Amino acid sequence: MAKRIDLHMHSLFSDGELLPSELARRALKLNHEVIAITDHVDWSNVDTIPAIQDAIDDINANWDITVVLGAEVTHAPCESIDGIAKKAKELGAEIVVVHGETLNEPVTPGTNRAAVESKHVDILGHPGLITREEAEIALKNNIYLEISARNGHCLGNGHVANIAREVGNKLLVNTDTHSPDNIITFEKSYQIAQGAGLTHEEAMKALVDNPRELLKNKGIL
Repeated sequence: MAKRIDLHMHSLFSDGELLPSELARRALKLNHEVIAITDHVDWSNVDTIPAIQDAIDDINANWDITVVLGAEVTHAPCESIDGIAKKAKELGAEIVVVHGETLNEPVTPGTNRAAVESKHVDILGHPGLITREEAEIALKNNIYLEISARNGHCLGNGHVANIAREVGNKLLVNTDTHSPDNIITFEKSYQIAQGAGLTHEEAMKALVDNPRELLKNKGIL
């Protein structure tokens, strides 16, 4: 059975329900190879990113799973996204996600554009009705687009998949986990990829090849 990689998850250090250790343990039991803990940040709390580094180091030293320190820039003014992402990287975040213009939250218009123009962002999470121009900028800046397993955020998955196919963007399938029931198996994530309209080959790239490429480029795998 293939191992799962999920690069968008939350602990109780933002609005998740689980400690980093329990999040990692539950993911390990569902055959995850790598998870990224990407708690929500803006300028009010970005300095707290290193708070879970000791827990991550402890998990990585003792369990057969790799936990990556990350951050998700969330509902910040468009003008602030690049600066917050840069600061997050300086504080140790290896994966920076931006909370994209999902269809079920009042995300400020222009957030997708600000995210894909940043040199410090790795993933545009649940980007809703992303435009072709935004997708082209994301491709140029090597920013991955997310197919989301999360209720509500998944409403734009089909559109994201179609735009990515036209433009050539690299996709990831992430859960945006906040609670134990959000953590899913590889098989379930494959079904979500299929539900977004991905072919078998496209789904396997989004589930296996693309996340591994991102992690290898960062020296994590």
